Amino acid sequence: MMQSGIPFQGRGVPPLRGNALPGVIMGLFLWLPISAWGDTDVNDEAFAALQAEAKKGFSEEVAPFVKNYCADCHGSKKRKAGLNFLAALKDPGQARYLKQWKLAAGNVKDHDMPPDDEEKLPTDEERRRFEAWIAKIKYLSPKDPGPFVLRRLTKVEYGNTLRDLYGVDPAVAEELPDEVFGSGYLNTLSPLQSELYLGIANAVVDQVLAPEGKAPTAVQQRLFGEPPGEGEDPREAAEKVARRLARDAYRRPPSAEEVAVLLDVFDLARENQLAYSEALRLLFKAVLVSPQFLFITPSETIDPEEEIVPLDGYQLASRLSYLLWSTVPDAELYELAENGRLQEAKVLEAQVKRLLMDPRSRALFDGFGAQWLGLGDLESKTFDEAKYPLMTAGMRAAMVEEARLFFEEIVRENESVVRFVDSDHTFLNGPLARLYGLDDAITGPEMRRVLLDDPNRGGILGMPAVLATTSFPNRTSPVKRGVWVLEQVLGEHVPPPPANVPPLEEQDQKEVAGLTLRERTELHVTNATCANCHKVLDPIGFGLENFDAIGRWREVDDGGGAIDASGELPSGERFASPRDLKAIIATREEALARNLTERLLAYALCRPLQGYDEIVVDQLMEAIAKDGYRMQTLVTEVVTSYPFTQRRVR
Repeated sequence: MMQSGIPFQGRGVPPLRGNALPGVIMGLFLWLPISAWGDTDVNDEAFAALQAEAKKGFSEEVAPFVKNYCADCHGSKKRKAGLNFLAALKDPGQARYLKQWKLAAGNVKDHDMPPDDEEKLPTDEERRRFEAWIAKIKYLSPKDPGPFVLRRLTKVEYGNTLRDLYGVDPAVAEELPDEVFGSGYLNTLSPLQSELYLGIANAVVDQVLAPEGKAPTAVQQRLFGEPPGEGEDPREAAEKVARRLARDAYRRPPSAEEVAVLLDVFDLARENQLAYSEALRLLFKAVLVSPQFLFITPSETIDPEEEIVPLDGYQLASRLSYLLWSTVPDAELYELAENGRLQEAKVLEAQVKRLLMDPRSRALFDGFGAQWLGLGDLESKTFDEAKYPLMTAGMRAAMVEEARLFFEEIVRENESVVRFVDSDHTFLNGPLARLYGLDDAITGPEMRRVLLDDPNRGGILGMPAVLATTSFPNRTSPVKRGVWVLEQVLGEHVPPPPANVPPLEEQDQKEVAGLTLRERTELHVTNATCANCHKVLDPIGFGLENFDAIGRWREVDDGGGAIDASGELPSGERFASPRDLKAIIATREEALARNLTERLLAYALCRPLQGYDEIVVDQLMEAIAKDGYRMQTLVTEVVTSYPFTQRRVR
């Protein structure tokens, strides 16, 4: 993620003629100092005590353990698997070592490390103390809101912003490439992207402004006001227009330097004999391709001696609005930002609830919810047309709409996160009802709320969009479904499979003839290397085998064998159906809520969580648990959190 480095061409560019004139706009990008806001509820005294305890445990327990049992193979001379624990001992709280420590704890706990053939092996008590300390390593991280990401608007946010500011169809941004779920925010601007933005700016200007000599449009009058009268200075009038345009587009008051750069464009146009209205047209285009419009930028300069500062009110308003609405702040947010009141805890909490209750909050699903559930590829996912003729474009759209409406209701009604797993209703239309076996009762294209009699349904585990996303084009995948539940729902990490494991399709067909998919899968993972992971994830996947590759209920698999949806989790809990599996997972309230909290916080900050973020999540979980893990509380706690409202200066 790039946080600086956009090309800047200063004032004094030479006059350009003809078609070359618009190109100067792309050279007038600005890059400004960053600023920020916020208060924090972090208990510094308690944190200091925990940090002192962690440091003491490190020196007394961990450092000796590493030197005795790890350093010979993972030190300065030997770095097996690329690990150097002696370097980590010097500064164990560094974020770059966090994954290394957690990996070590897992290997030590499972007796995978040190290897059994080593002369010196730790006792079980030494292993237990080492593992217990690793859970406290987060307290060695300095109190820090993390890297500050100055990010570009996504394609959807960019289109919505053009619509809400200038009344143009968001489809004007259709030529921009789509973001890739899970890759974070990409903040570079390639030459191709710059050309695309300039092309879109041209299209917006042509839609919004009347041609030279024609009566101005209503939007044009709002943006430019009345032209200067006789005896009035056109440049003074242009400066007022520049300030007005920049304030709307930059989502904050522009600086004097920013206005000056826009006036450079106006002056250049006038030097090239363009009329006043045409010069404003070019100035407007400069606004639309400026980084202050394309990126969410702060409004204040700050003391460079400061290390961490609160977000300014305008940037907080934008951060909140783009998180929950994927568009510009409205007048109420702007007013609170201008008056310095948005930073007040109670005011900010009230604004979170107001935005969530607004229809525009559907953007929270489109941006976060669909990414969490992994539905980004469903529209283009390939299915065997002969086997699944129901998977039309309309069916796929209905699947996603069901998930959206379900997500929105849980947020709007402020229900517990458990409702994502265990619910007695969903949203269906006629085509989607066929997958539920309810096509006789529900007809027509309109989505509606439907109570479900089948306890195997209800919640995301039995939702066709999820079941189809976690299938192959021609069959179900217990492995993919098991991984999805563990990672997306419970927040656990499943390591990737070994590279040399062949897919089921490459099994000896004579050997597997007559076997069910479950039997073939179990035969497939007899390899000891695979068994440890598959004994955890396969039972979950088999528990959903009653649903076919597009989410229809079935009693037999594709080969005619009876479905066996029973299983046992490592905890000893047993289940015999999707209903039983749902009931077990629904008891994991804390894991469900922590997973959603971590994912939403990372999404809101536009970066992976690290270091001190773990302590923040612990604190958020305390507040969320007190209110029964309700979704509005979860969202509010994320928005009012320390890393969301504060930022590093550098």
